[in-house]
Amino acid sequence: MNKIKNTMTVIIAVFCLMTTMQAGAVDKEGKFVLVIDPGHGGKDPGAVNGKNQEKTINLKVALKMGKLIEDNCKDVKVIYTRKTDVFVELYKRADIANKAGADMFISVHTNSSKNKSANGAETYLLGVEDNRTSANLNAALEENKAILLENDYQAHYEGYDPNSPESMIIFEFMQNEFQKESLKMAQFNQNQMVKGAKRPDRGVHQAGYLVLWKSAMPSILIELGFISNNAECQYLVSQKGVDEMGQSLYKAFKEYLEYHNKQTNKAVPTSQAIGNKQTNTPKEASQESLPVYKVQFMSLKTPLKKNDSRLKAYENVDYYTENGICKYTCGDTTDYDAILNTKKEVQKKYKDAFVIAVYNGKRISVKEARQINSKNK
Repeated sequence: MNKIKNTMTVIIAVFCLMTTMQAGAVDKEGKFVLVIDPGHGGKDPGAVNGKNQEKTINLKVALKMGKLIEDNCKDVKVIYTRKTDVFVELYKRADIANKAGADMFISVHTNSSKNKSANGAETYLLGVEDNRTSANLNAALEENKAILLENDYQAHYEGYDPNSPESMIIFEFMQNEFQKESLKMAQFNQNQMVKGAKRPDRGVHQAGYLVLWKSAMPSILIELGFISNNAECQYLVSQKGVDEMGQSLYKAFKEYLEYHNKQTNKAVPTSQAIGNKQTNTPKEASQESLPVYKVQFMSLKTPLKKNDSRLKAYENVDYYTENGICKYTCGDTTDYDAILNTKKEVQKKYKDAFVIAVYNGKRISVKEARQINSKNK
């Protein structure tokens, strides 16, 4: 009975999370925000082989990747969940990304197996594959056990039990809004690890990783290789291994960034008028001489009814459909300071609300919109 009760609690919590997820956030300078998460740390060593610990491999490769991005991608803001050997709870790692309004979350890990000959790299996105007894399920269960080192972990994971495969049912109810973007990043990443670092290819998979479940943006988890395989372990702890893996992850992110920028510059589908007020849609905005700012605050699988109270809370509420998801916005102004004030008000109820910009019928970066508006003042 308790298991059923816990499961229902989790399902309700997941549904609430789904309705408030947001995508495409940018920081106030208009930069793409990347959060890099070196798995484990501090009192949590992760997988171990002799003196070699997963937490150290993860950190070194993550820092290498991040440094390359910082040096070569000036329009990207890199945030780390940890840069030293400290313990960070799983929910806090995701919270760092959520509060930063991240565009991408990448968690770096190293695999382990009872089969000492197992080797190769693989990349995960959130989900559940058909074979629930597979190594993917076991890998996720092992990584999720890190929550047992947290104080009062029951309060943060809606009854999830890392010792029970039955708890993985929560991920079957998760229709991740960011599946397409996560899969694209995962594919880029896997290709680069195989092509660049010459790692055996274990493919792209879905699994129930808690750190991905709590992250409200496109997210992937990387398994660099097997620390339990002596040969692969020696490679991963070597400077050559750190350099090659870090370079591969950097190149993969750079590929995704180019893809993301192309997608962002595509025309945003025309939204529909909501309620009794006729609102400025992206199509109408194309007739404007300047970019307009809006606050995106809610994403749903189906549109709201016209008399829904949520549509009456703000001015100029409308929505557009993207990848089958209805994305609601409010506000419509060329004044950046004014839209920031609107965002503050909206965030009192929708904490993940963020600013978008539309120009000539296309979604553009806030940074680009500010540059255009500044020139026309």
